Amino acid sequence: MKLTYYPGCSLDGTAGDYADSILDLFAALDIKLEEVPDWNCCGATAAHSIHHQASIDLAVRNLRLASTLTNPDMLVPCALCYNRLKTAAKELQSGRGRHDPGEFASGIPKIWDLANYFADENNLGTIEARVRRPLEGLRVVCYYGCMASRPPFITDAKEYENPQSMDRIVGVLGATPILWPFKTDCCGASLSLSRPDIVYQMVTRLYEMAERLGAQAIVVSCQMCQANLDMCQEKLEALGGRRFAIPIIYFTELIGWALELKNVSSILSRHFVDPRPLLEGGWGAGAGKAKQGAAQQAVRI
Repeated sequence: MKLTYYPGCSLDGTAGDYADSILDLFAALDIKLEEVPDWNCCGATAAHSIHHQASIDLAVRNLRLASTLTNPDMLVPCALCYNRLKTAAKELQSGRGRHDPGEFASGIPKIWDLANYFADENNLGTIEARVRRPLEGLRVVCYYGCMASRPPFITDAKEYENPQSMDRIVGVLGATPILWPFKTDCCGASLSLSRPDIVYQMVTRLYEMAERLGAQAIVVSCQMCQANLDMCQEKLEALGGRRFAIPIIYFTELIGWALELKNVSSILSRHFVDPRPLLEGGWGAGAGKAKQGAAQQAVRI
């Protein structure tokens, strides 16, 4: 089986750990990823805020190239890329733009957010059947960030205020996804260079709520969110702020751990906050349940 794959710029650079975990996982599932040939930036940097048409043109070129490949289903792991490619697809479908959908070899590709792809019932069943190291007792919060679900008229997300894809994935691995109110709040990654002071406030709010609910890790699907949440913990401590040490784990890495893929430990070692002590040392199914229940009750109130 082949699927079309658009990695985007970050996964070809700073988010190499995410890319490696994805490639390992699909290899284990006997699915070949066919990378879009000669792909370019999708315009998720400054293009969409500076020049709307340029951002559409960049994304449309990628969609046109993808349409020449075997499978019309196009997997996009980056939430920002997913959002920009979906925006371009919507303009193409509207017929109001300057690009003609008739130029596409096999029509406009169906664009999948990677977490939503794996949360499909058939794919969940495939993952569950291959679990060799169940994560029973591990308590996590799933953090979706801003871009994969919203705005819904672009993403077509039905659960845009309370997305569930990673929660479902975590569940079939045996772990417990904790209900929390910040799953789609912004982490401030776009302000990392211009206003780090604001970023530190935003991420501290996320860390504090995760700890309050008894979460032992934060599970993510966006490389910008992962980098921001992973790096800022060390920075906050250096600035004399609170000390946090919460592992920020890609959902694909967590699947890889549960499936006992051979490269997952070395991939996890590249994080700022190393998740391996948590995953290797066990976590105790009963530990922290009282704290978690009390915290959830407080949030509901």
